[in-house]
Amino acid sequence: MRNSEITGVFFYNPAGLYPDPTDYQELISYSISFANVTRAFTFSDFIWNEKNILKKIEENNFERIVIAGLIPGTVKALFSKAMTLSGKDPEKVHLASFNDYCTGTRFDSERIKIVMASVISGIPYEFTGVPEELPVNKSTVVIGGGISGIQAALEIAYSNNEVYLIEKSGTIGGKMATFDKTFPTLDCAACILTPKMVEVNQHPKISLMSYSEVIGVSGKPGDFQVKVLRKARKVNVQTCIGCGTCAEKCPAQAPSEFDAGTCMRKAIYIPFPQAVPNKYLVDAENCIYLKNGKCKACIKACPVPGCIDLDEKDSEVTLNVGNIIVATGYRPFNAERMTQFGYGRFPNVLNSLEFERLLNASGPTGGNIHFRSQDKKGNWIFNTSAGQPEKLAIIHCVGSRDKNFNKYCSRVCCMYSLKFAHLIMEKLPEAEIFEYFIDMRSFGKGYEEFYERIRQEDVAIIRGKTAKVEQHGDKLFIRGEDILKGEILENLVDMVILSVGLEASDDALKISEMLGIATNSDGWFEEAHYNLAPTGTCRGGIFLAGTCQGPKDIPDCVAQGSAAAARVIQSILKGRIHDDVMSVSLEKVESKIKELSMES
Repeated sequence: MRNSEITGVFFYNPAGLYPDPTDYQELISYSISFANVTRAFTFSDFIWNEKNILKKIEENNFERIVIAGLIPGTVKALFSKAMTLSGKDPEKVHLASFNDYCTGTRFDSERIKIVMASVISGIPYEFTGVPEELPVNKSTVVIGGGISGIQAALEIAYSNNEVYLIEKSGTIGGKMATFDKTFPTLDCAACILTPKMVEVNQHPKISLMSYSEVIGVSGKPGDFQVKVLRKARKVNVQTCIGCGTCAEKCPAQAPSEFDAGTCMRKAIYIPFPQAVPNKYLVDAENCIYLKNGKCKACIKACPVPGCIDLDEKDSEVTLNVGNIIVATGYRPFNAERMTQFGYGRFPNVLNSLEFERLLNASGPTGGNIHFRSQDKKGNWIFNTSAGQPEKLAIIHCVGSRDKNFNKYCSRVCCMYSLKFAHLIMEKLPEAEIFEYFIDMRSFGKGYEEFYERIRQEDVAIIRGKTAKVEQHGDKLFIRGEDILKGEILENLVDMVILSVGLEASDDALKISEMLGIATNSDGWFEEAHYNLAPTGTCRGGIFLAGTCQGPKDIPDCVAQGSAAAARVIQSILKGRIHDDVMSVSLEKVESKIKELSMES
């Protein structure tokens, strides 16, 4: 073996803290089969503290330590200090993480042994675990038409390669298209996004497949067959002139998905005025003709003969591609799950996407902040006939940093909440605004400065958890705490905005099963390696971009879209692509280690 220093292996497995079905006795036997490993210990063999670790090092004359487990890095400092106290080199403490190189997706002993063999021998996995290379088809599928998918598609298309951009809704743009402003610069979101949307639609190398879903994937890296369901729009995108006469005459209504249900739209509709493609489509679930065979008002009103075909059926198409980029985005946390805030029961308790549409000039009230009220049919919507709030509260961390829902921080909530406060001040200068936060996490470029700017404005920023929201007449009663003052706070406001966190998209599990890629315990897609391959997956030719991998802000989504595209372009230029990580066997790794050891 390349490394002949006396090595001790320590398996870090804090019982019950992390799900870990590993057979440690088998791994101990494998570890000591290496000539340089003299002893191996599990977490239960002794109490892991500085004194006991030092004792083990001195008793066994360890010159080198390997810590193996799910989170070995958390105890590395303990071992490094013990090595220093023993007079050994603290840099000789190495980690074999079961989360690296797709090991944690299966937890079978062979995958773990592959990682351990590389660390124990001192030869990096990047040299020992390289999969075979396969020829690659130059075409690419991008699943998801949000900002990450758009960026990835454009990057690949401008390298003169064909891209299929698949979006399940009637327009590309994703969640960003619904936003009013972006933090911290307060740039117009539509002004940034819509030129890119148009660019996608006009690029000769991009085939835009809106209102479509991936329903099956087969094949191997470099040669995938992607089956796509093209849902019937029932309006011909080639001949539709977007005049809107069909929607004017349509008698059926449904809540607008694009406007987060804050207003109604017709059963034949364009998702929003700047939609791409800017063509109408029919909502089959709410179309009167498709429900009972009567109506056809849209066909009678349409000035283009044959443009609308309410009997059009869904179709399927199979695409042959070499690479797939997954950019399926996220879903907002459903605030109804936190019943203490009254969302869904109290009409003027809003979630953040609803408030985004209320602030937006293209939203239901033209960007003016009004109360929610019922229309003639009993639908709760926003319109300018209702009054305006004088006191508003913004509650952070709804569905995030909460062990009952999502333990993780959703990253963007603090900043968009501060953005809301600023925009409220612009639109309602006399309003009182209260921000209830746990910790302010302004992590990005210019974010801390933005926070300081909002603090200088007339906004009450209160640190403490909010316990509940109740309806008291026309007001909303908030009970919470101010931990800096050590006080219980009670407040009456007119409107409450819940800053909901981000969760994995509804179809993440289905897509992961189709593609053969892993998701973590929170449902987000799992990258191949957190540090070294943040856009890669365990499967060759399948990459991740944007918030399908975890909560991110817009700049990070754009950067990751470009990074995923770069990986695709790299394989196309080379003409070869690596096979799946899982295709590498333990026998092959051991053979490679032996070969490299002899060379050295």
